[in-house]
Amino acid sequence: MKERSEREAPHVLFWQQLLLHQDGATLQSQLRAAIVGAILNGVLRPQVRLPSSRALATMLKVARNTVVLTLDQLVDDGYLLSRPRSGYFVAPRETDVPQFDRPASGPAGADAPDWAARVLPAASTGKWLDKPPDWMRYPYPFVYGQFDPKCFPVAEWRECSRLALSVGQIHDWASDAVEQDDAVLVEQLIRRVLPRRGIAARPSQILLTVGAQQALFLLAEALLEKDMPVAFEEPGYMDARNIFMRRAARIVPVGLDRHGLAPDARLAGCRYLYCTPSHQCPTGITMSTERRLALLRHAERDDMVIIEDDYDAETQYRGEPLPAMKAIDRNDRVVYVGSMSKIVSPGLRIGYVVANEALIAVLRRLRRLMIRHPSFNNQRTLALFIAQGHYDKLITRTRRILSERAEGLAESLGRHWPDLTFRNPAGGSVVWARLPEGLSGRQLVADALEAGVLIDSGDPFFYGDDHNGRFIRIGFSSIEAARIDAGIARLAQVAAG
Repeated sequence: MKERSEREAPHVLFWQQLLLHQDGATLQSQLRAAIVGAILNGVLRPQVRLPSSRALATMLKVARNTVVLTLDQLVDDGYLLSRPRSGYFVAPRETDVPQFDRPASGPAGADAPDWAARVLPAASTGKWLDKPPDWMRYPYPFVYGQFDPKCFPVAEWRECSRLALSVGQIHDWASDAVEQDDAVLVEQLIRRVLPRRGIAARPSQILLTVGAQQALFLLAEALLEKDMPVAFEEPGYMDARNIFMRRAARIVPVGLDRHGLAPDARLAGCRYLYCTPSHQCPTGITMSTERRLALLRHAERDDMVIIEDDYDAETQYRGEPLPAMKAIDRNDRVVYVGSMSKIVSPGLRIGYVVANEALIAVLRRLRRLMIRHPSFNNQRTLALFIAQGHYDKLITRTRRILSERAEGLAESLGRHWPDLTFRNPAGGSVVWARLPEGLSGRQLVADALEAGVLIDSGDPFFYGDDHNGRFIRIGFSSIEAARIDAGIARLAQVAAG
């Protein structure tokens, strides 16, 4: 009589469909993940006998050695049992969590909290810019700052990840550092990254963050209070503005001209100024040297501190990049915020602050309360990536790719949509454009979405409502150069109605 475990074994079709052939995953890792998943999901029950290694290899069309290595590893890890002359069986598993009868999911009862009333207004207000979560599926994704897999240096990053996982490196980064940063990455920033922006700094003046976004959040927590006047570019980066408004700071919008933020009487009395001088968000304007010096003089005169968000600084492909404001600051008036995510990958989420040591010490304590420190394995991998010279190579390649796309985009806009007003970008990865009379940016964004073209409305970048809703932002970091012309042609057709 056959054992019950053998009668309960899944049908042969189950085993034939086990491998998914995932990109980048070895057959052994795929097979392990599939068997473990089936065990944890209850498909393979305790005491079920698996097919022989020879039969499993035949059904999956893989080498028998691959199957044997995987099964033996699962035996060592306690998922399977190996019984001499009988084969492999699913091992009994202990119940990790006590099981209780729970009511079926449904509407909350009368005693549930009113969460909408409990949320503070500052946590839910503000202007936001969102895109479909499946934006990569659209044929013409003119979105900003997203990942382009064809630009990512897969082999180089994998090499550095492997180096970071060596025994010696793991001993160096695996411990909880509480509130410290990876000294190797800080050293690389000081030696290889910051000098590109003309900045000299000591380790005590640098704090690593989970992207520039966390850096801005920490600065707001440390520096801003209710009704404190903060000068802000108009239009400007809405997430920074939302962060400052969460602290109930009073936003003072300051307009732009062709040289960047235009200092005027509105700066009087402002304790802080937030600006993006290298490539202004969202217009892409580069602030002139004269304007930077004028703002520094005003800061000294009026006891103002400048928060310099230096995003996209290393993607200048026309003309020479200007030094950061921090580089020409002689009186410690500039707090510098940088990011590694724009060049390497948005998902990397590593940014940093360069500032006075006393401020960095406070930010370090605040960061400790939030996350202690950013992931150390990512810090070490990035440090090795820079040290091996891959970062410099990636900057050169990114500039070349963005320059090609910028040129193609400008040419297509001029040919397909001649009455659109825009400036050819000299760096970065966006075109900021003013629509012709009679067009609404929000409506165009919605209509273009239906046609498979993703662009951004300009509305969320404005603090006020006096811009007539006639601005859009067209990104080109995530769309292939070969698709730009067709995408702009379709966008122009949508705009024409």
